[in-house]
Amino acid sequence: MNDTLSISSADAPPAVQAVGLSKSIDDRPILREINLTIPSGEYIALMGGNGAGKTTLLRILSTLAAASAGQLCIAGHALPRSAAAARARIGFVSHQSMLYRDLTARENLQLLARLHGVPNPAMRVEDLLRRVGMIDRADDLVKTFSRGMTQRVSIARALLHRPEILLADEPFAGLDAGGVAAVEQLLADLHEAGKTIVLVNHDLNQSLHLAGRIVVLRGGRIALDQPAKIADAADLWTALAA
Repeated sequence: MNDTLSISSADAPPAVQAVGLSKSIDDRPILREINLTIPSGEYIALMGGNGAGKTTLLRILSTLAAASAGQLCIAGHALPRSAAAARARIGFVSHQSMLYRDLTARENLQLLARLHGVPNPAMRVEDLLRRVGMIDRADDLVKTFSRGMTQRVSIARALLHRPEILLADEPFAGLDAGGVAAVEQLLADLHEAGKTIVLVNHDLNQSLHLAGRIVVLRGGRIALDQPAKIADAADLWTALAA
């Protein structure tokens, strides 16, 4: 049995290819017939009101949750059959930090680097702590950090194994202005390096500035999907407010 969905392009497969993707919880539909293709290297902002299905979709893309129906392929690997291979290509910044509070930032990252088999783990950890602006607090316990500091280390954690695809659920939450600017630049650098970024974000103006494509969910369906450079702000506000 073929382990991937049919790919028409002779190039690298899409980072994400979802066909008829649906999710229900206790018979309540959360996602409804999502058809979404994200080419490798694209930067998209996923938007929508509370309960629109954004976090659920990201959790399914990250392999942390299973769809109820439909087909999903991540970087050429069909889920759920090839979830492990897909997961190795994904970095996920979620609402939970996924950090051990009684370890330092450095200890957290070094532990995870070893688990991932990251080459030169000490050097990689040092580099990421500098990039997220946490090198001066590297040896402090995570439980002493503010929400924004914890978020910065969580972003470093997601990038440890150099994933091809970064899924980021509200990565700017809790950050001060300097932290927001640093993460914006980090995401821009990753995109410039050819990484695929799927950003869940509530700030429309920021999303239009950062991403190349805006996808709006409403009621578990895709209500709007447009390139950011030609997106009509009025249409976006209407889709978000409906």
